[in-house]
Amino acid sequence: MKAHKITRPLLAAAGLASAGALLLSGCAGDVSAAKPTQTKASATDAPSEGLTIYTGRDKDEVAWVVGEFEKKFPEYKGKVQTVIAGAQDNLDRVRAEKGNPQAGFLWGGTQQQFEQAASEGLLDAYTPKNDKGVPDKYKDPENRWTAEMLLPEVIIYNSDLLTEKTAPQDWADLASPEWKDKIVIRDVMPSGTMRTIYASMVYSAFAKDGKPEAGYDLLKKIDANTVSYAANPDDMYTQLDQGTGQVTVWNMQDALIQPLKNNRPWGYIMPKSGAPVLVDGVGIIKNAKQASASKSFMDFLMEPGMQAKLATDYYQIPAMDIPKDKQPTWMKDFKINEMKIDWKVFADHQSEWMTYWADNIKDKG
Repeated sequence: MKAHKITRPLLAAAGLASAGALLLSGCAGDVSAAKPTQTKASATDAPSEGLTIYTGRDKDEVAWVVGEFEKKFPEYKGKVQTVIAGAQDNLDRVRAEKGNPQAGFLWGGTQQQFEQAASEGLLDAYTPKNDKGVPDKYKDPENRWTAEMLLPEVIIYNSDLLTEKTAPQDWADLASPEWKDKIVIRDVMPSGTMRTIYASMVYSAFAKDGKPEAGYDLLKKIDANTVSYAANPDDMYTQLDQGTGQVTVWNMQDALIQPLKNNRPWGYIMPKSGAPVLVDGVGIIKNAKQASASKSFMDFLMEPGMQAKLATDYYQIPAMDIPKDKQPTWMKDFKINEMKIDWKVFADHQSEWMTYWADNIKDKG
């Protein structure tokens, strides 16, 4: 177990941010939003001339990356449109539009979601220019998607109300009666991040005897302790800040950046039994009209220099190997206590487990 209280001095001392980073903002691999938001291209731009991106990333990060892309490729200036929504919502949108694709690039989502999209014929095969930098375990063998970053999932606590010693130290601790009405959770079903976290708790039980019941029992107890299911991440952040809930579960990236970006009173715990590490991917949607722009954007996003910049300013853990001299200070000695998961077994059962949770556990405690 490793606990962390995030403060401005700590982040500055660790070299986690530069002055330029204050112009940017952090994101989660699944910064899922309840309502999609759009940055629209000019009404005169024909779809074939530009690029539409479906993404679950933070709007400020998206705006910055798109701006940098348009600087490098001025032919696309003003012709890139982004639709920001939850990762699951974006996958559902791509699925619904299969016969008439409206976007060219899917930026963000779990490995399981990308595997679903690939199996349903929603993604085009493409090998990015820097593909060799990404380990084989983090990409599709047929090159229909590749991982961009890794997201350890952790326990986050309000550091005005709790300390690293009094906060829950592991997932099972969240079921203790002492946390009754003290847990706030981002609504699970629209969120790839939350689906991964909750399904991992069931998986831990399933891996022991092939039965999910002990995992369901844990989630029932956590549900009984949950004071609110927030409709989107921003609502969850606010409720945690205000003390509506003292504890939540979410990705480590936001645990690092939100205290700096928005002065949030947060600390985080790396669970002693291990953190599920979510693989957050990117892929090109089957859409011939936007194929060229999509490939250019993927190559741009997956450049080692861009990934190093995102690691420095957004605290992303790149899926690709970044040279030591390009890594931010915080990454050089960083270690993850990773939960061991057979991701094939996980993918085979995740939908079943989460459907059971939604139908039989949520709001029943």
